[in-house]
Amino acid sequence: MYIEREMQPILDSYRDQFKVVLVTGARQVGKTTMLRHTLPDDFSYVSLDDLELLARIQDDSALFFMENELPLAIDEIQYAPELFMRIKRVVDDTQAKGGVVLTGSQTYQLMKGVSESLAGRVGILELSSLSLREVMGQLKHRPFVPHKVSERELGGDGIDLWRHIQRGSMPELADPQIDPYAYYSSYIRTYIERDVRDLVKVHDERKFYDFMVACAARTGQLLNLSDIASTVGADTTTIQGWVSVLQASGIIHILRPFFTNTSKRLAKTPKLYFFDTGLACHLTAWSSAETLRRGAMAGHMFETFVVSEVLKSYLNSGKDLRNVSFYRDSRKREIDLVIQEEDVLHPVEVKMAASVTRDALKNFAALEGLAGFQVGFGAVVCQTERPYLVAESVQAIPVRAL
Repeated sequence: MYIEREMQPILDSYRDQFKVVLVTGARQVGKTTMLRHTLPDDFSYVSLDDLELLARIQDDSALFFMENELPLAIDEIQYAPELFMRIKRVVDDTQAKGGVVLTGSQTYQLMKGVSESLAGRVGILELSSLSLREVMGQLKHRPFVPHKVSERELGGDGIDLWRHIQRGSMPELADPQIDPYAYYSSYIRTYIERDVRDLVKVHDERKFYDFMVACAARTGQLLNLSDIASTVGADTTTIQGWVSVLQASGIIHILRPFFTNTSKRLAKTPKLYFFDTGLACHLTAWSSAETLRRGAMAGHMFETFVVSEVLKSYLNSGKDLRNVSFYRDSRKREIDLVIQEEDVLHPVEVKMAASVTRDALKNFAALEGLAGFQVGFGAVVCQTERPYLVAESVQAIPVRAL
């Protein structure tokens, strides 16, 4: 059964604005499935996973658009960079909008082709694995910004949160018959053999796998390249390149710290988060929801899930991820998330507890001294069943309120 994606209206609006729309995202997050359920019936579909077709394109890319007329959806466009210039010529010959829709899972090649050939003609969206909103069928079509949540906004009472965190959010795993261990084992093997080989020269695939495990073990933590390099047995330059690979292929997000030019007190080291907690759990061998909930990584994995849900709400709304950051200063005062709306900063703390007190808000006051900004309504995301006020302008909310 198809699960409706929150991005669908944004995809439609982008097709009204741009001649070309590019949907990026990690492998198997449902890019093509969403297109087939969203695009009009007159669209044709071509997948560049077809090696015979790729060979023909490499021989003569001009023939491709002689055989395939618009409107057209092309999957995995990064495998045929020769087509970018052809697409430019085709769309420049028409005033029609939204006639070409592309998908791809490697943003290195994609962005190179876009910047060289399709600048000004293409709208770019990034799709991630299923959000909790999508799983619950509670689509909001707006990014999460802390506000006073009412109980009628809540849904998803039947969600087993820790099972969902441990199992992961990939669309195929919505089928309870699919074994997550087998799924992620195959996913990682395919990812390393196809995407990683295309992006970097990896001579030791086992070492890259160990690198992925080291990153998963550090999800929700400050990015320490030297520490990861020491664990994996590689130099920091190599690790920096590999982090960029994970980021470019939609596996991780590097969350930047909030920073202003006027405040040198603020930390500059980013934090690393996996987009899909199921993949992170598989890599770190948390094989059941119960062992994860009681284990040493429970706090980091819970925070990773919350942050990924917030990030998904921005991606699915077509909004800028730069509005989501975290706060850390030289006094080591840290706020898990800072959500910016122009000159208003909304603080968000993530706690595993079901009940929180005002002590959870102790670092929120750090935002009050930042020139040019005001502090807005805040939130503490925790395991409470119902929202309640912790302070006049801060509310404790359950994850399903995101």
